[in-house]
Amino acid sequence: MMHRTLRAALVCGTLVLLCGTAKAQLPAETPGQKESRMKWWTHDRFGMFIHWGLYSLPARHEWVKNFERLTDSAYQKYFDNFNPDLYDPDEWALQAKKAGMKYVVLTAKHHEGFCLFDSKYTDYKSTNTPVKKDLVKLYADAFRKQGIRVGFYYSLIDWHHPDFTVDRNHPMRDNAEARKLNAGKDMRKYQQYLKNQLTELLTQYGQIDELFLDFSYPGKDGKGRDDWDSENLLKLVRKLQPRIIVNDRLDLAAVPGGWDYQTPEQFMPREWPAINGQRVPWETCQTFSGSWGYYRDEYSWKSTNQLIAMLVETVSKGGNLLLNVGPTARGVLDERAQERLQGIGDWMRFNSRAVYGCTQAPDELEKPDNCLLTYNPETRRLYIHVLEWPFKSLYLKGYAGKIKYAQLLKDASEIKFRTNTTPGSHTTENTAATDVILDLPVNKPDTAIPVIEIVLK
Repeated sequence: MMHRTLRAALVCGTLVLLCGTAKAQLPAETPGQKESRMKWWTHDRFGMFIHWGLYSLPARHEWVKNFERLTDSAYQKYFDNFNPDLYDPDEWALQAKKAGMKYVVLTAKHHEGFCLFDSKYTDYKSTNTPVKKDLVKLYADAFRKQGIRVGFYYSLIDWHHPDFTVDRNHPMRDNAEARKLNAGKDMRKYQQYLKNQLTELLTQYGQIDELFLDFSYPGKDGKGRDDWDSENLLKLVRKLQPRIIVNDRLDLAAVPGGWDYQTPEQFMPREWPAINGQRVPWETCQTFSGSWGYYRDEYSWKSTNQLIAMLVETVSKGGNLLLNVGPTARGVLDERAQERLQGIGDWMRFNSRAVYGCTQAPDELEKPDNCLLTYNPETRRLYIHVLEWPFKSLYLKGYAGKIKYAQLLKDASEIKFRTNTTPGSHTTENTAATDVILDLPVNKPDTAIPVIEIVLK
């Protein structure tokens, strides 16, 4: 992923075919066709991101090669010792399923250039390490077995490839000798390498549902669409997997068909992202802690309640949450991640229908204090996620005549509701005739974030 301190111009992207500089004609698609293609994704709302690579051995951030200015030779020890002997993707898939995650995206190749799959275009791959396995194949088979849709992350950046030029984000950016070697590098060869590897990933592992390409940073001493041959690269992707959903990091923001969804990283938009007043599909990618890869000594971990609230807030603004885990070099998920996945799963077991198929509530339904709203337009059910449990009453402004039934979602116990018909009473508040009061139990229900399900008329 792009480290949060970088100021890269990170815009819409996707990849394409041929070599050369001629612009590709991307496949035409109507808004209705795009909506249909993305319907499963906008319904499922919640996915697992997996960042895994050689950086799991140093265990101090996936950008360790960059941050510590490590040469290829200094980084080689991690390749020589990569042997995740406890790797069990079936276990990963079960943990994701129990947490309520419906799709998954794995780093087939990150910026370090190391491939978790058996590519014939490089020796820098898992099958040449002590583990001697195509880890991507095992991953795809395991998650599909659990009914989870499969996606790939693929880095446009490659700090190991001999033709990838040293630029402002490269580990050797301050090395004058390495800069001199740029004269002998050929980015056109690297463009073909991108196409070759994406062809492998999109033809040898079955249906691929999502592709996360990362990332462009155009401008002085950077790389953008011309460096990746983005339009031709995306054309290739569309040809090989016509139903695939592709993110926005190919530097094709203004190109029709150049991206499917926006990707705010490590932050929550204030509102549903829009372009020219038109709301667009979006997915926020977030970590449990401060890094994407396994970081042994990182302690700024979000609580389970924070993560559930993040999921709810994302859906309340019409978006998806891609929540990241960074497996260890032994091939298991961090115990802290497992604990939080279990906690999310405990909540999702009873409240998943306030997430799946839901989106932002209609504007006329005002959000109560200390609450978030999600809404299912097909069932016409409104979900009130109560972040801070009030004493006895929850006030819904302007809801009079709109509610058919109300219940706590966890146990389907009835919530009585009323309008205030006794103005001036010392035991009731003088609310407007258009408002509704929900009569709540004094004690907060035993769940991380209680959800009230409203059946609308």
